[in-house]
Amino acid sequence: MPDAVALIERYYAAFNRGDWPAMLDCLADDVVHDTNQGSRESGREAFRAFLARMARSYREQLTDIVVMAAADAHRAAAEYVVRGEYLADDEGLPPARGQRYVLPGGAFFDTRDGKIVRVTNYYNLNDWIAQVSA
Repeated sequence: MPDAVALIERYYAAFNRGDWPAMLDCLADDVVHDTNQGSRESGREAFRAFLARMARSYREQLTDIVVMAAADAHRAAAEYVVRGEYLADDEGLPPARGQRYVLPGGAFFDTRDGKIVRVTNYYNLNDWIAQVSA
């Protein structure tokens, strides 16, 4: 259990630093990423492209992070609060004007050999839209 928790904590610490190479280093080459209410993407390169899209449109920090792991250490979950700023229009979403938002979120993980092999993210998109549309 401690190894999975430490891996996820390292992943989120890299996210909060904006250290994409360190974040990507936590991922297996064949990582599967389920975006919130969106598509499933496969591979580290697809995840790298996702991070680039996110960095263009959002500035975010995660706080109040709690990581939990199953006894077998192959599955983990995290709950957190996203504190962000909407920087540039993201396709299909309201226009960006530097709006700030605070949003609870969570993620589920599968791990293998010390790497993350699945990330599934969840947050309330309607809540986010209401915050940036106000």
